[in-house]
Amino acid sequence: MSWGLVFSKQAQKDAIKIARAGLKDQVTSLLKVLEKDPYQNPPPYQKLVGDLSGAYSRRITLQHRLVYQTLDELKTVKVIRMWTHYE
Repeated sequence: MSWGLVFSKQAQKDAIKIARAGLKDQVTSLLKVLEKDPYQNPPPYQKLVGDLSGAYSRRITLQHRLVYQTLDELKTVKVIRMWTHYE
């Protein structure tokens, strides 16, 4: 059974930046992995702490990350960010 994807307002804005930066293919492949199994390794992921405690992060590039939360009871992945956290 596949997981559903939902996107935060910020992730929807980030999608425009991703397309402009030419990173759409990398993000699409990561989203396919998340739909299949958000805990799949590889590609590696990190559990985040602090303000984003309970969320996970996967690299798009060295600078950009895809940040998401899993809602296990709903079999849903909420994509929070798809851009850098350095800005």
